[in-house]
Amino acid sequence: MRRRPFLKLAPTFAATAVAAPYVHAQSKKFAGVTLRINGYGGTYDSALTANVANPLEEKYGLKVRFIAGSTDADLVKTVASRDNPPYDLFMGDSPHMAQLTEASMLEQISPSDVPNFARVFPNFREFGNYAAPFSVATVVPIYNSKLVKEPMTSYSDIARPDLKGRVVVARPGSTPAALMMLGIAHENGGSMTNMEPAYKVMANAKANIMAMPPTTVTQLQLFMDEEGTAGVFWDGRAHEMRTKGKPIVTVFPKAGVYGVTSYTAILKGCKYREAANAYIDQLLSDQGMLAIPNALRYGVTTDVKLSDELKSELLFNSPERVALKQPVDWSQLMKLRGEWGEKVNKILGG
Repeated sequence: MRRRPFLKLAPTFAATAVAAPYVHAQSKKFAGVTLRINGYGGTYDSALTANVANPLEEKYGLKVRFIAGSTDADLVKTVASRDNPPYDLFMGDSPHMAQLTEASMLEQISPSDVPNFARVFPNFREFGNYAAPFSVATVVPIYNSKLVKEPMTSYSDIARPDLKGRVVVARPGSTPAALMMLGIAHENGGSMTNMEPAYKVMANAKANIMAMPPTTVTQLQLFMDEEGTAGVFWDGRAHEMRTKGKPIVTVFPKAGVYGVTSYTAILKGCKYREAANAYIDQLLSDQGMLAIPNALRYGVTTDVKLSDELKSELLFNSPERVALKQPVDWSQLMKLRGEWGEKVNKILGG
């Protein structure tokens, strides 16, 4: 081959090689699109980034930006800016979704546009098609098996005489405290509109309750320091303590359990509806669904296949257990929890 013709061809070939990745990037469906989602921060957002956001960017060129902060504050900001919300999708728990639904700020999710939405178990869809449930955090009885010899079996066991001065529960009036009260009422023939059975149990538990801290972190530390040996706490936090060597047992009450579901919803005014649908579908895919359970051991909401390890550690690990998740009227609970908290504070002496 003569050198001169080769040299003439070389620049053309080089230009083609350089351009190929650029052309490929531009051919991706959502190249140049960024979805904004409020975030929880820390391990939670990292797990979603690795298993939801990154696969979407690889497949479609779609970028997802998690903006970590306080979910309550994010909700207030979103409702206040309903005509121009700061996010495309909103991530929050059941109480937040109740408020956004009542404010008519959510778009419906169609299973035809989001195929994996059809895989969600019906009793996790508290808001119908208006939000995609992807994780479940449950408030359950827990105890330190080294220091509590008789296993707990129910929420009401916090009133057992052998637990005097060693029980830790959430601050009255908070969501986890309200869910605990529902659990106690349910076990004793009460309901959301009849809390007297729960008040009686709390009166019997007065000598047992050593602390009602205002934050999850403080409650966690009391259990880690073994000042508190029994109580009612989040199932994922109980797993966290086990990973740190504490013999914490999680109890699944036979009468049923109460908890919050985490959702992601598409806000009205979202400029990138098709990209938002793609995010929800990836979130509910097997890879997306296992992100939070693998990282934090909070429960799944679909028919995803669980590994043996996850089956042994997740609260909802069978259809029978899923069926025991109790429904909650969140709008009503948000109105009543303050009243319940005031009554419990009076019962316990402030």
